[in-house]
Amino acid sequence: MVTEAKSRWAPAVLLVGTGVLYIWGLGASGWANSFYSAAVQAGSQSWKAFFFGASDAAGAITVDKTPASLWPMVLSVRLFGLNSWAILVPQALMGVGSVAMVYASVRRSASAWAGLLAGAAMALTPVAVLMFRFNNPDALLVLLLTVAAYCVVRAQERGATRWLVLAGVAIGFAFLAKVLQAFLVLPGFALVYLVTAPVGFWRRVRQLLVAGAAMVVAAGWWLLAVALVPASQRPYIGGSQTNSVLELALGYNGLGRLNGEDYGGLGNLNQQAGWLRLFDTEAGGQIAWLLPAALVLPAAAMWLTRRAPRTDPVRAALWVWGSWLVVTGLIFSLMQGIFHAYYTVALAPAIAALVGLGAAVLWERGAHRVLAMVAAGTAVWSYVLLSRSSGWNPWLGVVVLVAGLGAALAMLFTRRMPAVAAVAVVACLAGPAAYAVDTAASPHTGAIPTAGPSTGAGSGRPSGGGSQRQGGGNLPPFAQGRSPGDGDGQGRSPGDGDSGAQGRGRGGRMGGGGMGGLLNAGTPSAELTALLKSGASGFTWAAATVGSNNAAGYQLATELPVMAVGGFNGTDPAPTLERFKQYVAEKKIHYFVGTGMGGAGRGTGGSDDAARIAAWVRETFTATTAGGTTVFDLTRS
Repeated sequence: MVTEAKSRWAPAVLLVGTGVLYIWGLGASGWANSFYSAAVQAGSQSWKAFFFGASDAAGAITVDKTPASLWPMVLSVRLFGLNSWAILVPQALMGVGSVAMVYASVRRSASAWAGLLAGAAMALTPVAVLMFRFNNPDALLVLLLTVAAYCVVRAQERGATRWLVLAGVAIGFAFLAKVLQAFLVLPGFALVYLVTAPVGFWRRVRQLLVAGAAMVVAAGWWLLAVALVPASQRPYIGGSQTNSVLELALGYNGLGRLNGEDYGGLGNLNQQAGWLRLFDTEAGGQIAWLLPAALVLPAAAMWLTRRAPRTDPVRAALWVWGSWLVVTGLIFSLMQGIFHAYYTVALAPAIAALVGLGAAVLWERGAHRVLAMVAAGTAVWSYVLLSRSSGWNPWLGVVVLVAGLGAALAMLFTRRMPAVAAVAVVACLAGPAAYAVDTAASPHTGAIPTAGPSTGAGSGRPSGGGSQRQGGGNLPPFAQGRSPGDGDGQGRSPGDGDSGAQGRGRGGRMGGGGMGGLLNAGTPSAELTALLKSGASGFTWAAATVGSNNAAGYQLATELPVMAVGGFNGTDPAPTLERFKQYVAEKKIHYFVGTGMGGAGRGTGGSDDAARIAAWVRETFTATTAGGTTVFDLTRS
């Protein structure tokens, strides 16, 4: 389908096109996820904050993830200054790298055209476009896992220890990007190599042990460093209740995500967990366009290669990517804890590779009828997904349906298979491509971004245009910007006035009190910004406020350290009330800014120190307003 001459430049076209899609208009998203942008700003001012992933340059508390995903962005900001492009372009380049690795892996196992199909499917996956234009940890996670899969495929071909060790290193470093999620691919990768590698059994075992040791070193060096630094000399570990990295990894970001019983988090928010979650209105338009094809095509390919030798590299590659999809997909479907649709970007490389590999095997073995049925089914499924975005380009679903079914029918009777197959591919990719372009053309901000237009699932952009927003979904009241028990729903903590700013973009719903809330940060007024900057040189923190996103808005506006009391959710015991009083007595904090999360600790299993601190400030200091926001000068009672 792709001649040898064309195959030389076609990958370059794929990667350049991916780069344009991922970088085009990138600055429109501003700070994107302000929570991580503030940590990047902090790391650009302090190497200690860089190493630990602190939210502020003074090192009060870390973000609620391990910090590797911040490091490329911090280095970029140190080179090019603090701005949206410096933060987001590294993420986009990671996306281009991920597409390149998917292409290279499938090209190695099959053919150039199969690699191009897989690469295009990866590049056009809506949630991939979203997350490679955003500053969440998922971009680095996906790149490293894709590198690991490529290395396993290379290792399996000849039983090469070197490539297997590199896979272990990539997975280990991916742990430092998004902790335990990185290990979801591990059982499948290890089992595939153990079963299929073309060397003796005990050599395979030894190779896996060596690769496992490399993974532990790559993941564990930072954990060991944190454990060796006394707690008094490093930031508090955000997302934990005991200032422990292991608790963060195993609790809030580990088992708590599976059973919904994390402490200091938001609890079980996902009663919708079930086998079909990836196909529902929340996640379907993000990731599921080619998901049925990615299940059917490799299954058919494995049947056709059932008599191949144990070491057959094509079938082994199918198993590598298939184990990734099945294990991670099932975890995402059934997990009872915090789940957001953008997590599914971790499935994009596996889906894309399986489509490319499966289509190549079936094409080369003449299974055109199966390919026709897959094309028809994908077209029908695309029509269903497109119909969920009521009022958004309604003609597109009809075109996709007609073209896909027509191409599938022609594949059963025509001899001009390459031309017809090309039409089928275009029809199958038209839906996700349209969502991808819409995603790239829209700004995204806040903690829970979504790709494409609205599907009525409390996320995305309203059909037919309008302002961008982020749905609160199943979040409890305080997570939507108001404290539990607030009768007016305005999110005012004791003593709060009206907010001086609100967040913007395809991002967050926030309460009226305080500046931002749990899901997003706003932009403070010029008056408030000037006040926080005044006399700041004499203080460790220019201000303190409850919740990391509230702090992020002030910190990004002033480029001064702002203490995030209670961390992301306002539920971490950092600082304690006693410690905060000590900071105030030592004149280390200048202002306390009113917030809409004053009672966030109640009912979550986390600490209530943030609520107690807010109450103590109100009772002890005089409230004033700046730009419509309540401020307490902690140097004056």
